[in-house]
Amino acid sequence: MHIVVCIKQVPDSAQIRVHPVTNTIMRQGVPTIINPYDLFALEEALRLKERFGATVTVLTMGPPTAADSLRKALTFGADRAVLLTDRYFAGSDTLATSFALSMALRKIAADFGAPEIIFTGKQTIDGDTAQVGPGIAKRLDYNQLTYVSRIVETDLDAGTIRVERRAEGGIQVLQTRLPVLVTMLEATNEMRRGSIENALIAARAPVVTWNATDVGIEDLTKCGLRGSPTIVKKVFAPTARTEKAVIVDADGSADAKAQALVEAIFARAPTVEHELNEQAAHHYV
Repeated sequence: MHIVVCIKQVPDSAQIRVHPVTNTIMRQGVPTIINPYDLFALEEALRLKERFGATVTVLTMGPPTAADSLRKALTFGADRAVLLTDRYFAGSDTLATSFALSMALRKIAADFGAPEIIFTGKQTIDGDTAQVGPGIAKRLDYNQLTYVSRIVETDLDAGTIRVERRAEGGIQVLQTRLPVLVTMLEATNEMRRGSIENALIAARAPVVTWNATDVGIEDLTKCGLRGSPTIVKKVFAPTARTEKAVIVDADGSADAKAQALVEAIFARAPTVEHELNEQAAHHYV
């Protein structure tokens, strides 16, 4: 069984600043991390590795420094790291990114075996679009299961996978055939600690590095800025709120405290009570 996990090296969002004049993100001096959502995907892949004896390949597209994130993934127990890097990929939006990664995945399939499962995080913290995973699935003609909160069963003999998917109003239980691309939700598992043995292996392990030519991209207009129809008009830091939080003091039972809190909310936002009453009346008609 072969599993590929797509990860991304992103700037630590807790330390991102916006330039006061140009309104662009200042990345200089900001440390990079593995996209946190991708760690849930990696952990799920490693659990399947332990169960089925699978081989786990981690793939990322980015600058040469993204190799650091790949080595970090190797310390957790991944078996192979692939870096897709080329100056032609600079400025890629989700459309161009999914194209480049799908080409890299085709080469991975040709060189190392087609993956039965491709994992990604639900989205990245620097883009927050949740479009790359489904875009890859579409280009590779893979079934896709998005916003997965739990993998219920993986049956390799039947070639099926059953998952729980978070949806509005509840949980969906879905089953589909392999191969499949799965995007994992946050808080679905807990990332393990890397072992010393794996850390030593990761330090010496080669990172397979490919450029656009290596993965068979002939039309470079599909890459980078030229292949990205998305245009970011403006980036800005939100204005700090001057209104402070209000502490509601209430004595008595839990119900009494809850009632006091509701009354305080209605007093500060009287339209909320009216809207809730209208919704309730409509619901019970």
